[in-house]
Amino acid sequence: MIGKLRVVLVSSGLVLTLARFAPAQTSASAAPPDGRAAAYYNFAMAHMYADLAGNYGYRSEYVDKAIEHYRAALKADPSAGFVSEELTDLYIQAGKLADAVAEAEEMLKRNPDNLEARRMLGRIYSRLIQDPQQNRINQERLRQAIEQYRKIVEKESKDLDAWLVLGRLYKIGQDSAESEKAYKKALELDPDNEYALSGLVLVYSDLGDNKSAVEMSRRLAERNPNSRTLRALAKAYEDVHDYAGASQTLRRALEMSPHDPDISKNLADDLALSGDADGALKLFAELAQADPKDPGMQLRLSQIYHQKGDFAKARESQDRALALDPDNLEIRYNDVNILDTEGKYTQAIARLTQILDSTAKSAYTNSEQRNRGYLLERLGLLYRSNEQYPLAVETYGKLAALDPDSGPRAAAQIVETWRQAKEFAKAGQESEAAYKKYPKDRLIQVVRASLLADLGRTEEAAAAAKQLLGGKADRETYLTLAQIYDKGKKFTEMAQALDAAAKLSESDEEKAEVFHMRGAMYEKMQKLDLSEAEFRKVLKINPQHASALNYLGYMLADRNLRLPEALDLIRQAVALEPTNGAFLDSLGWVYFRMGKLDEAETYLRQALERFSRDPTVHDHLGDVYYQKGRLKDAIAQWEISMREWRSSSRAEMDPAETAKVQKKLEDARVRLAKEAGAVPRP
Repeated sequence: MIGKLRVVLVSSGLVLTLARFAPAQTSASAAPPDGRAAAYYNFAMAHMYADLAGNYGYRSEYVDKAIEHYRAALKADPSAGFVSEELTDLYIQAGKLADAVAEAEEMLKRNPDNLEARRMLGRIYSRLIQDPQQNRINQERLRQAIEQYRKIVEKESKDLDAWLVLGRLYKIGQDSAESEKAYKKALELDPDNEYALSGLVLVYSDLGDNKSAVEMSRRLAERNPNSRTLRALAKAYEDVHDYAGASQTLRRALEMSPHDPDISKNLADDLALSGDADGALKLFAELAQADPKDPGMQLRLSQIYHQKGDFAKARESQDRALALDPDNLEIRYNDVNILDTEGKYTQAIARLTQILDSTAKSAYTNSEQRNRGYLLERLGLLYRSNEQYPLAVETYGKLAALDPDSGPRAAAQIVETWRQAKEFAKAGQESEAAYKKYPKDRLIQVVRASLLADLGRTEEAAAAAKQLLGGKADRETYLTLAQIYDKGKKFTEMAQALDAAAKLSESDEEKAEVFHMRGAMYEKMQKLDLSEAEFRKVLKINPQHASALNYLGYMLADRNLRLPEALDLIRQAVALEPTNGAFLDSLGWVYFRMGKLDEAETYLRQALERFSRDPTVHDHLGDVYYQKGRLKDAIAQWEISMREWRSSSRAEMDPAETAKVQKKLEDARVRLAKEAGAVPRP
């Protein structure tokens, strides 16, 4: 027996565990107390029988012997918590939970302050929280487990393990506030405890307190910097959209695990999101070279090339990805994105329709329903971009039918579609119907207010928008008010709304949005220096802000100022968004101002392919044709321009601009008549 016991002790690593029974350091002649020796012996015997029970299918004779010796060890040394842990595990493995509960409850009857009995109950209840048959949480077992650990910390407030378990249990029960308290108690006892820090990261993420989640992740990574903790910190940075911070963190992780492709992929994604497209491209190219058969790498290469504006290479990588995995939905959808960017709306619509048809079902899971709803909404936008307004409306109707929760969003898109189609009566009918059906939906309220402003009912629109404030400081509502006052040309009120929004803007992106709107306001007020200063602020924050580049360039070109600089600004905008109709119009207009009529005609015609009903683009093209001596073509464009001005909303109508177009049209007709009636020279 002694030989066998020695084998068990060594093979199980029990020597280290039994060391916990060792008394405080004494003289060589001192002997351990009898209780400690008895505990040592019984724990060794219990462990041996527990091993035998495990090896032989938990035969009762071994289980009973192990339990007998565990009990004896606990009796000899009640403070030996690890003995209780092993006894609890044995009860669970042997299927003797009722016996374990009964024994613990009997121990508590004898001594309600027996914390080991409570720990035993807490561990048992904790193991039974997950109901494997119904795949759900057993709320009663969870409550019982929490109750035991609460009583433990009430008696022993410095029990670190109990506070950690409580934090986890409250988190399982979705009680984030109590979970936070428990983990904080654990950190008071051990400020760098990894489990408490990890637990708080999850708690703060659930609470939406991303800054605190980042701080906990940072402390965790500082305490134990390894690829796992650094990746957790990077994830926290990603949650607050700090992709530069995430990239720096993942670079450290990659230094520790240089051959981990997952870290490289994650880093490349964060580099792309942080604006470092070149760094992302380098990493993805290396990953693609290492595994040329990976369609995911070709897809990401295509997306990065797309982001950089290199559409030819984006198409090449996309075609390789599609050849490797033609059924992959993400790859197929990327094809839609590229076609959209190329301005090939008809082809993009066909591709997206194919995706929707091939994934159609009679019933969808929640995830499938969300994805399909997103695809339907995108299809509606493509139809609208292609000026197929009835089909766009029909598609948004399908979105509402698929997912009733998307009803308000679909209704808002229908209103916007009819507005862009200049069908203001239909837009108004849909807006009022949506407002009646969803009176408390914020999006519907905003769309309705915006449409009222389009119709010239500025005060009514502003009153509707102000109802959204409800006495609160609401940045988005102030921006909505600014847009309403902009349409009504009430620039004093617009400036006040923008000032209020500016005070509530925190991120650079939010500040840039306010600067851009203020720059547009000053331009309409003919305060060009102030306008340019605001747009420069935007470009200082984001040098690739396409809309700011275009607006500033067009403002200069329209006034025949600093044309080379205007051309450079607009070219940058077009490079970023090569199929944007407004940007193409700007480029055509600056070429016209520079006397480059052929280039001007090319880009203005391209702009009309995107915005066939824009009166300004038709006006510009009319000017080009007039300068080229093509009077009939110029007259045709100005006639269309006047027709489109007349069908525009009251907010869009610009009497000064329409008067100019009308004057040019009349003069051209007179000139054409004179030329037609002129006597030919001999």
